[in-house]
Amino acid sequence: MTKLRIAFMGTPDFALVALKELVKAGHDVVCVYSQPPRPAGRGHKETPTPVHAWAHDQGIEVRTPVSLKSDAEKQAFADLNLDIAVVAAYGLILPKAILDAPKMGCLNIHASLLPRWRGAAPIQRAILAGDAKTGVTIMQMDVGLDTGDMLLVDEIAITPETYASGLHDDLADMGGRLIVEALEKLPAGQLTAIPQPEAGVTYAAKLEKTEGKLDFADDAALLERKIRAFTPWPGVYFDFGRERIKVQAALHVADASGQPGEILDDHLTIACGSGGALRPTRIQRPGKAAMDTDAVLRGYDKLAQGVIVS
Repeated sequence: MTKLRIAFMGTPDFALVALKELVKAGHDVVCVYSQPPRPAGRGHKETPTPVHAWAHDQGIEVRTPVSLKSDAEKQAFADLNLDIAVVAAYGLILPKAILDAPKMGCLNIHASLLPRWRGAAPIQRAILAGDAKTGVTIMQMDVGLDTGDMLLVDEIAITPETYASGLHDDLADMGGRLIVEALEKLPAGQLTAIPQPEAGVTYAAKLEKTEGKLDFADDAALLERKIRAFTPWPGVYFDFGRERIKVQAALHVADASGQPGEILDDHLTIACGSGGALRPTRIQRPGKAAMDTDAVLRGYDKLAQGVIVS
């Protein structure tokens, strides 16, 4: 293995898996870039990102600029004299001067099968759309939004049991494995850069909290996928009277019908606009712990009556 001089640029837990794998593989991670610490928790204490916290604990220099556009930031990056930079869910746009500074450029670990789901939320959008598979693409970065040439790709099935949380972890592990493989093969000229096809491009827009509200006029299968895609964040809910009920799991009941939002039985099966009904199987009332729906209903039978206000 050729030991490379690397800067790692990433922020959340997804990126941390890859950083750990690069260090474990013996590469020289000379600097880490991450988003600045932000207020978190009840005390709103300034909290470093997962990548920042781990790198600091390992004695790796951490930089947290709010932008990379200034001449000073560009020069500071160039002065690292890098062989390569690795980027994973960093959160800042890299100017051309940054992309061009390392000898072998910058590689991105992207959690989709490009060119499908370029952008911020590829894991959730793939589940929501009903895709049969997704994966990780190791990409040579250019100035576009996830438009660079593809170097390595691996895929994983999306099943009716796939939730965003589990898929996130599987893809993070895949990304860590693939980036180590990429850095073994790239210096030896064993990777072929493949341009992304123009056909099949889709964009994974950033998740918004408002997307989590269930509209029972929608298709039942779509709503079931929404729950799997948006759990744990931004979370999924419906309003019942004055209560906001969070939904963490549900079943698609195809052989049921009624007016959209109508509760059809004492298991909280809820009619949808098309495709049958949705049966939440794990819910959470305000101020309460999440529980199996049947257990909640035993202490709150009003929820098994009437029509939900969407």
